[in-house]
Amino acid sequence: MTEPLFRSDPYQREAEATVVAINDRGGIVLDQSIFYPTSGGQPGDTGTLTGPAGTCPIATTVYDADRTTIVLVAPDDAPRPSPGDTVTLTLDWDPRHARMRMHTALHLLCSLIPFSVTGGQIGDGDGRLDFDIEDAGALDKDDLTGRLNALIEANHPITTRWISDAELEANPDLVRTMAVKPPMGTGKVRLVEIGENGAVDCQPCGGTHVRSTSEIGSVAVTKIEKKGRQNRRVRVAFA
Repeated sequence: MTEPLFRSDPYQREAEATVVAINDRGGIVLDQSIFYPTSGGQPGDTGTLTGPAGTCPIATTVYDADRTTIVLVAPDDAPRPSPGDTVTLTLDWDPRHARMRMHTALHLLCSLIPFSVTGGQIGDGDGRLDFDIEDAGALDKDDLTGRLNALIEANHPITTRWISDAELEANPDLVRTMAVKPPMGTGKVRLVEIGENGAVDCQPCGGTHVRSTSEIGSVAVTKIEKKGRQNRRVRVAFA
């Protein structure tokens, strides 16, 4: 298991780590990582890894099949470290921060639309959520934009806390997503709470988020699409 440093401090931009293995596809496995792996609709982080062999660009980051080992993916011709090497990780901060802001904005959007989420995607400048809702007329772009920005401007704090797998199973309403399940299997699940005691939103989530809603900046709901009989896609972008 790779220790996910980004989960305790998503603002950490540099760290040292020890190379545990180079897998059969050339992926680099470390004992700990600040790079977020592709999951939950959020793209994997990029950056560099510097060690005795030189500086190795990291093109993306993914989970291995066990969903606990994080693999750093480098170009085929990049210089790779060796198992046991101590290396320095440097995160590409700008895309990560944009994704943190958008991910948090999508949590706010979820708090405004009381229907199950069937899918989602987080980008550097935009994102979207799909909702299991039949009546498209129940959603209005201008209304959602206004309410989203009101929540953002209110500067609600964003905090995390942990509950057990059993507590989550006893409170299934905490899970809003139908297709993407929260990270489980280690005995505990992280809750992301927006507002005091999660008054605005409270959901299990393994992604990266900002410290307060005002850090998101202004957004706009740009499009509401019909993606099936009961599936409505709501797109959000930075204004």
